[in-house]
Amino acid sequence: MLHDRLLVSVDGASDRTSSGGIVIPATAAMGRRLQWARVEAKGAHVRAVEVGDRVLFDPDDRAEVEVRGDDFVLLRERDLHAVASERIEEGQTGLYL
Repeated sequence: MLHDRLLVSVDGASDRTSSGGIVIPATAAMGRRLQWARVEAKGAHVRAVEVGDRVLFDPDDRAEVEVRGDDFVLLRERDLHAVASERIEEGQTGLYL
């Protein structure tokens, strides 16, 4: 990966259930909704994210790529909305917005 780019694998699109128990299919048209993904590779200039972190991004601002038969999304670090990290230091929550 070059510069500030991230290669992420998107969490699988599956049916959701509303709070009332109604199943909403993954193909249903929804309003603008952010999506979670796991970082698989990062460029040399990425500062706030490590491989293995989960990141929140806008699915409208993505470039899809296929590598060895697997689908990934290519993002810039500045396009992330949040990072969920398992590296928790004293006084931190593990979620960075």
